[in-house]
Amino acid sequence: MDTTQDHIVRDLPQTVEPRNPGMDLDMDWVRMAQANTSAIERRAATLPGRRSVKKDYQAAWLLKAITCIDLTTLSGDDTEGRVRRLCAKAKQPVRTDILDALGVSGITTGAVCVYHEMVPAAVAALEGTGIPVAAVSTGFPAGLSPFKLRVAEISESVDAGAEEIDIVISRRHVLTGNWQALYDEMREFRAACGDAHVKAILATGELGTLRNVARASLVCMMAGADFIKTSTGKEGVNATLPVSLVMMRAIRAYHDRTGIRVGYKPAGGISKAKDAITYLALVKEELGNRWLQPDLFRFGASSLLGDIERQLEHHVTGAYSAGWRHPVS
Repeated sequence: MDTTQDHIVRDLPQTVEPRNPGMDLDMDWVRMAQANTSAIERRAATLPGRRSVKKDYQAAWLLKAITCIDLTTLSGDDTEGRVRRLCAKAKQPVRTDILDALGVSGITTGAVCVYHEMVPAAVAALEGTGIPVAAVSTGFPAGLSPFKLRVAEISESVDAGAEEIDIVISRRHVLTGNWQALYDEMREFRAACGDAHVKAILATGELGTLRNVARASLVCMMAGADFIKTSTGKEGVNATLPVSLVMMRAIRAYHDRTGIRVGYKPAGGISKAKDAITYLALVKEELGNRWLQPDLFRFGASSLLGDIERQLEHHVTGAYSAGWRHPVS
């Protein structure tokens, strides 16, 4: 099992890849973007059965998945104590005895994601670890607060120490085909982030069609998004394999044309280890091995880590343990 630290990268995109500077809005390219829904759904339906891995290979993939998790708490009852516990889990995501049995050390999650109010507590708890704090912003999750307040919220989170900002787009711009408005909004958000890298949340479950997902993905990348992300986790439908396929192919097309690699983050509803492996397999097939690093791929998840740790213990001991043996926070 190849799990050396050389293969565990946790740098931000701007320290490994050139930042995505964006480009002028190319409406011809946007209008050409289409999605064959039936073909996409057929491809997505076959993936879990075709990409099953077992034994040491499964353990290695699961360790990789851990390094790509944005460990998240976005609840109305969040407290500083809960955030500190979450950060402790981010620093030590798997019990030491399990890692020792696997011959691995130094594993951490990719980031910790919180609301703005919890950013200072998270920054303090993660000081010196190199684990970045991500803040959800711009009126998360609906994105319907006054525009100037959404921009100011980004600046406040950056000033508080957030190194990554997960912004939400205005879905109405996509649903009405107002691509210029979406582009201009995203450019403003990107500028407000400064050196912090920006993940554009498309809220794909509310965009109506896969074609809208493809076009919104392209527009946000043209406007300078460092990552495109499926969902807030608060919608009725969150990350799915068909949506992921569409967004990854948009990322591939953008890289082919510009030479810039943009990251991808599925979020919401990914809670099982086997699902994490399926998403990683799709990334490998569609984008290649370079995207299998935390600077270009993240899971937005809260409960996923617990199931991965449980599966790793089963790999080591041959027995499944109770969930309470793997607390997240």
